[in-house]
Amino acid sequence: MTVAPAVLNLLESRAPAARAQAAALLAAVSTAALGAEPPGHIVGMTGPPGVGKSSLLSRLVAEWRARERSVAVLAVDPSSRRSGGSLLGDRARIEADPADRAVFIRSTAAGGRLGGLAPATRAAASALAVAFDVVVIETVGVGQSETEVAEAADTVAVVVQPASGDVLQFLKAGIMEIPDVLVVTKADLGAVASRAVADLGTALRSLGADTPVLAVSSAAPPRGIDALADALEVHRAGLDLSVRRLRSRRRHALADFAAEHGERGLRALGGTRAAERWLADQDPGLDVASLERLLARRAAAAE
Repeated sequence: MTVAPAVLNLLESRAPAARAQAAALLAAVSTAALGAEPPGHIVGMTGPPGVGKSSLLSRLVAEWRARERSVAVLAVDPSSRRSGGSLLGDRARIEADPADRAVFIRSTAAGGRLGGLAPATRAAASALAVAFDVVVIETVGVGQSETEVAEAADTVAVVVQPASGDVLQFLKAGIMEIPDVLVVTKADLGAVASRAVADLGTALRSLGADTPVLAVSSAAPPRGIDALADALEVHRAGLDLSVRRLRSRRRHALADFAAEHGERGLRALGGTRAAERWLADQDPGLDVASLERLLARRAAAAE
């Protein structure tokens, strides 16, 4: 647990010398090296600003610790344009015992856009899942963040707040298929919260069996936190984790390659679909960085 800060520093470093070290680290904790998927449960938590994610997460961390789970939290903050580093301090917003060595909380940069996930954040979540029972990626739900978190996490919780327009926006946005658990927070608001729960429940029932689980919670006073933790664990238990994470690694590798090499690189691979088919034939144990290097070599050979 005590090496977690050093791992994050290495993965986030822009120094050329750190790249080789980071690649070696990720290879050492890859599925191929471990012989299995890292055992930690990667949970993505997203939702609009001010919805109460940090307060809710503070209660969840306490619940997980009561269940003797070790917890790492990667709180994605807006990035400084100059340094690329995170601007806020989520350690101050998320309450946890600073002496508890089984809890690790770190603010991480958003990768250049609000709600985005930097490659280092995704890599860090995978690495931390080797050592921690639960790894949470918390981010602001705007833009493409819901999709990015869904691709990085085993279980996605989207948090919405009654009487704020969040529920209506969620129903109209066409992202009902993204969350595995949909959380209505601030349940202490009474009738307003009950109406939001009823509206969402009706919408979810109309979508059929494979819809998100609806959880109702409140951080102050604490309510529904144990049921929310149960819902997250039930979803994790029902996953074919190897299939989900393999698909995630391949998508991330192609996304990182495209970000680095642009349309020209994708054309050299024959387009996105051709690249996806080629990735499907590669060793399923390879980590994201290794897959990206293979894509780069293939593109270079084709030019």
